[in-house]
Amino acid sequence: MDKAALFCDETVGYRIPEEPEPGEAVTLKFRTKKDDADHVFLIVPAGEKKTELIKTVSRGVFDYYEISYQLGDAPVYFYFEIQKGTETCFYNRRGAVEQREAADGLFCITPGFHVPEWAKGALMYQIFIDRFYNGDPSNDVVSDEYIYIGFPVTKIDCWEEGLSVLDVDRFYGGDLQGILDKLDYLQSLKVEVLYLSPIFVSPSNHKYDCQDYEHVDPHYAVIVKDADGLVGAADIDNLRAEKYTVRTADRDNLEAGDRFLAMFMEEVHKRGMRVILDGVFNHCGSFNKWLDREKIYAHAGGYESGAYTDEKSPYRNFFRFANEHGWPDNDSYEGWWNHNTLPKLNYEGSKELYDYILKIAGKWLAEPYRIDGWRLDVAADLGHSPEMNHRFWQDFRKTVKKINPDAFILAEHYGDASSWLEGNEWDSVMNYDAFMEPVSWFLTGLEKHSDRFDGYLYKNGRVFMDSMLRHMSRLQTPSLMSAMNELSNHDHSRFLTRTNGKAGRLDSMGAKAASQGIDYGTFRAAVVIQMTWPGAPTIYYGDEVGVCGWTDPDSRRTFPWGKENLELAEFHRYLTGIRNRNRAFRTGSFKPLLADGGVIAYARFNDRERGIVVVNSEEKERTVRIPVWEAEILGESVTRIMETGRENYNVGQMELPVYDGTVTVRLEPKSAMILENKENENFDANF
Repeated sequence: MDKAALFCDETVGYRIPEEPEPGEAVTLKFRTKKDDADHVFLIVPAGEKKTELIKTVSRGVFDYYEISYQLGDAPVYFYFEIQKGTETCFYNRRGAVEQREAADGLFCITPGFHVPEWAKGALMYQIFIDRFYNGDPSNDVVSDEYIYIGFPVTKIDCWEEGLSVLDVDRFYGGDLQGILDKLDYLQSLKVEVLYLSPIFVSPSNHKYDCQDYEHVDPHYAVIVKDADGLVGAADIDNLRAEKYTVRTADRDNLEAGDRFLAMFMEEVHKRGMRVILDGVFNHCGSFNKWLDREKIYAHAGGYESGAYTDEKSPYRNFFRFANEHGWPDNDSYEGWWNHNTLPKLNYEGSKELYDYILKIAGKWLAEPYRIDGWRLDVAADLGHSPEMNHRFWQDFRKTVKKINPDAFILAEHYGDASSWLEGNEWDSVMNYDAFMEPVSWFLTGLEKHSDRFDGYLYKNGRVFMDSMLRHMSRLQTPSLMSAMNELSNHDHSRFLTRTNGKAGRLDSMGAKAASQGIDYGTFRAAVVIQMTWPGAPTIYYGDEVGVCGWTDPDSRRTFPWGKENLELAEFHRYLTGIRNRNRAFRTGSFKPLLADGGVIAYARFNDRERGIVVVNSEEKERTVRIPVWEAEILGESVTRIMETGRENYNVGQMELPVYDGTVTVRLEPKSAMILENKENENFDANF
C-alpha cells in the first residue's frame, strides 16, 4: 500500500458541507492510489461504528471513495481504516498512522460550529498603536501629565528615540488618526483585517490595564476639553493630575472619543477592511474606575466610589480582597499573577460584573461602532475555575453572535486550546503552538522570546513537521484556517532579530545588538512559510520593513516611516499578491511532502489550483526531489513563481519539468521556493 497517496482532510474537497448543521447529512471523501485498496472504512469510536466507503471515481493515479454520514447534535470523532490484502493502515488528521486511534489526531465534525468565512486565510495586520504613527499631536500624552508605576509619565518628542528597559510609561504619540493616515499603505500590502492593541482608557502605552471599558481613550482619539494641572517632582500620587483627570474622566472627552471610533470604523469599512479589538477581560488596571486606587474618579466627581477606598462601593465584589478590614485604601486586592497594577476581576463574586463585561462586548459590536471581532487577552486565565471560565466564554459567544453572527472571536492561548474550540466558545486562537514556536525553532533555533537556543530543533525538518502536524490536529479545520499565524508580536522578540541566533534581551544585549548578525535569507523564508501555511497570516507592524527588537518592550519600537526597508515591503507585496491569485494558499488542503534534514516541502491544493513550497534552512546548497504527484500535480511541468536567497529574491517565472510525478529543485542556502500548477489539464495522465 502506497501510504503517500492516502489523503483526507476537512476542506471542501473532502467534506461537503465544510461546516454542517445539526441533523444534516455530510459527505466524506477519501483518496488512495489507484487499485491500491480493497476496502476503506469510516471508524467512529463512539458506539464502535465501522462503515465502508464506496469507490465513486478514478482520476489519474488516484481512486476516490465516499460515504454519507448522518449527523446528530453532538460532535463526531472519527478516523479511517484502509485494507489491502493482509495489510491494514489507519489514517487520521496527522496522516497514515500505525495505531488504530491516536488520541490527539481524530477528525472531528462539530455540527453548527461556524467560523466567519472572511477570517479564513485573511491577511491580518497587528498594530501597537502608540508606536505606529502620530496622526494628531494635539491628543498626545504630555510629560508629567500623571504618575504611573511610581513615576511621572514621559512624552518622547523624537519618534526615533530608543526604548527604555521598562518603557510602559513612555509615550510616542501614535493614535487612531495615524492609522487612518496610513490606510493607503496598509491596502498596498493587501491587508484585510486590522488587529489593534487595546484602545480603551488606560494609563499605560500598551493599555492592557484598562481604566474604563466603556470609552475610547481620548489620547488615541480626540480631546475637546483640557486642563493645565500637572504633577510635580515631589508628588507621589495623582491628586494634582488635573489635566489627566479631565482628559480621561470628563464625559465630553469620552463621548468625543467614542464618536471618533465610529468615524474610524466607517472609514475602514468603506475600504472593505475589518477591525478586531483587543479585549482584556481577565483583569483591569489599578486606575480602573471600579477600583480607583489613584482616586482619579473621586477627584473628577460624578462617579460612584471605587472599591479601593470604600468598603461599600458598588464595585466591592468586582475584586477579591484578602484583608476584610483594610478600608479605606485597601491594597490587599488580588492581582493577576500578583501584579498590583493588574487587579484580577472576580466573576465568581459578582453577577453584575459578569453581565457588565458581556454588555461591553456587545456595545462595541453594535451600531455605531460595528467592530468585526474580539481578540481575547490571556483568555484561559479568566475567572478562578475552569467551570467559570468555560461558562463565561459560552455566554460571551452567545452575546457576540446574537449581535453579529459574522463576528470573529479569537483568543490568546498557550497550549492545547481544543476544549475552548468545540463550537460554543472561541472561534480560533493566536497560533503559538502550531505556527510561531515551531517556525522559530526550525529557522532560528530560538524560542519566541529569544531567551533560549536549541541546536537539536534548529534545522530539524522532521521534528518541525511532526510538531506542526501534532498541534494542527488539535484545531478543528475552521479554527485552523483562521488561526493567527504571526512571526512576531508585542509580547515576543522580532523574528528578524531571532535570525541572528543570539539569546538575549534589551537589558543584557543592548538595542544595537538586535540588528547585528541578522539573516535576511532566513527572514524571507519565514515570511514565505507565513504566507502559505494554513491560517490567517498576521504581520506585526514593522516586520514587513525590517524592524528589529528583543522581546517586550523592545519589540514595540516605532515604525520607521521614511527609513523603511522598501525591498522587504515589496517582497511582502509580491507574496500577498501570490496568496490572492492562488486560493489554494488561503483555504486549500495541506499535505507535507518532504522533511529531509533542514529542507521541508509541503503542498496547498484545491480542485483547480496547486502550490508547492520548499524551504532550505541549511547553510549549504541542497538539491531535492519533491513528490508533487501527492498534491495531484501530474502534468509535464510546474512553474516556479518565486525563489528567495540570502541576498535577494526572484519573481521571474520558470518552468520546471515533472518526471514520474516528481520535480527536482536546487535550493540556495537559507532560501525558499514557491511552485505553482493552476490548471491541471493532464490530471488523467499516468506515470
